[in-house]
Amino acid sequence: MAKKAKKKYYIMKAGRKVAIFTGRQPRQAALKAATRGYKDIKLRERGRRNKDGTYTIHVFKGSRKKVSVSADVDWLPSSVWKPVVKKVKIERVKKI
Repeated sequence: MAKKAKKKYYIMKAGRKVAIFTGRQPRQAALKAATRGYKDIKLRERGRRNKDGTYTIHVFKGSRKKVSVSADVDWLPSSVWKPVVKKVKIERVKKI
């Protein structure tokens, strides 16, 4: 039986505001951030340090676009926001 991956917590700092997003992968957390309207997304996994004492920061560009929903789905509104993210790079930051 395959082992199920655990949920991870990712911290995003946007100016003075701090947001925490959850997901099994950083992309999943970035999609949640893009759904809420963030465009420049930098995520750091909470409590996770690499063996050399650095943190990994995942950098994404995010956007969202309005898409229409099919008519047979009556419990959703006629249009919803669909998030789109693209991974730009991975940064390694030494915590002092």
